[in-house]
Amino acid sequence: MKSVLQKISADEAAAYIQHGDCVACSSFTSAGGVKVIPESLAKRAQKLHEAGHPFQIKLMTGASSSDRLDGVLSRANAIAYRLPYQSNADLRKAINSGETQYTDQHLSHYPQWINYHILGDIDFAIVEVADYTVDGELTLTMSVGATPTFCRHAKHIILEHNMRHSPELLGLHDIYELENPPHRQTIPLLKPEDRIGTARIKVDPKKILGVVETNEFDNIAEFKEVNAVCEKIGQHVADFFLQEMSVGHIPQSFLPVQSGVGNIANAVLGTMGAEKRIPPFKVYTEVAQDAVIKLMQAGRITFTSSCALTVTEQWMSHVYDNLKEFKNRLVLRPEEITNHPEVIRRLGLLAMNTALEVDCFGHVNSTHVFGTSIVNGIGGSGDFARNGYISIFTLQSTAKGGAISSIVPFCSHIDHTEHDTQIIVTEQGVADLRGKSPEQRAQCIIDNCAHPDYRPILKSYLKRTHHKHISHDLSCAFAMYNAFTETGDMRNCKF
Repeated sequence: MKSVLQKISADEAAAYIQHGDCVACSSFTSAGGVKVIPESLAKRAQKLHEAGHPFQIKLMTGASSSDRLDGVLSRANAIAYRLPYQSNADLRKAINSGETQYTDQHLSHYPQWINYHILGDIDFAIVEVADYTVDGELTLTMSVGATPTFCRHAKHIILEHNMRHSPELLGLHDIYELENPPHRQTIPLLKPEDRIGTARIKVDPKKILGVVETNEFDNIAEFKEVNAVCEKIGQHVADFFLQEMSVGHIPQSFLPVQSGVGNIANAVLGTMGAEKRIPPFKVYTEVAQDAVIKLMQAGRITFTSSCALTVTEQWMSHVYDNLKEFKNRLVLRPEEITNHPEVIRRLGLLAMNTALEVDCFGHVNSTHVFGTSIVNGIGGSGDFARNGYISIFTLQSTAKGGAISSIVPFCSHIDHTEHDTQIIVTEQGVADLRGKSPEQRAQCIIDNCAHPDYRPILKSYLKRTHHKHISHDLSCAFAMYNAFTETGDMRNCKF
């Protein structure tokens, strides 16, 4: 093996990795992800497969990753097992076909399971860095994720030194790791802006096999323009918060906000943040997207604590042009801290996450289409939904041009139970489920969140067993799905 911190090529780095190895890569969304070593590894896998040799790895990241990691390796049939979250179309296809095994996991639990060795050994950690020292101090780029945990447990470390990112990022990160019980201490984080750890990850330099040099940004996909539906959802969220402030449920100074990932989440946060009747606020979340940077620039967000900075190149350039200012108003932390129940509960977060579907009684499906096919994963939504002071799930009331209702009698897959669900928001309105019985929840969701085309169908379902505590008729609880499968439109369902 080459000496510590020696420059090596991506092909040389890939050659270290063998069939069956566990490889943990820095990445949380596409931010901070390794780029060139996975591509070399995919080429190596293809050559070995053509020669009749097996080659697949167990792949771990902080959460999802870019096409340059999940995509290239999946297309090369090089991933045997993947966890804890993904969002790549090719990998999704492999998972849903059974070619790749996949574990979908709460992100707050994930580093702890690694620390307890529940998930086995990590052979290699491949880490993107903005800078490093010969004694093993690493400055990360635009995400932290589970990288500190990976580095702690990996037998070997390979660095991708991305020179597109400046060493001046030093000070942006706050690396704080937990000890295992019974030695674990209280996390001393009282406000989103508190810094409680170190600026860099410290590793044993003897574990570093070499450094591969790169020079490129993360190429985050552009977000869709905010459409009328997302704008309505965002305004409903803002109006709900204003109502909560008026009755004293939320202080006039407001509370920190958490927002989920994707186009809807980005649009809802942007619309809500533009509501000037809501005072400037802080963000404590796992992913900061374009809307966060825009609102920080506008003075609407005063501070942001996140696990990743997942912004398009335009806004990344803005961050770099104003790096000194952003380092005073932005911090990136490990997912073990951003998603930790203790901190979420202490800060009193206003949590906003997206859902695929919601049923009449408040159960939420965030992950599986028709109960069988994974989309992305649960990510951190469960961490924030269960522990946030107020938890909101947003979604459009219909999909496929109205042929699918996002409000159904019984979810085909349940990620968040009725006990963890407080507020549902669609473009139709807001359903506040707090303190309501199952029957009251059902009426509230149907009247306020279901599309008008589906309200009679859903109410007809409830009438079948209205004398029960929960009005389910298990003989036809999934009839709306069957109607879509048979006719292509849930509106053809008859109860």
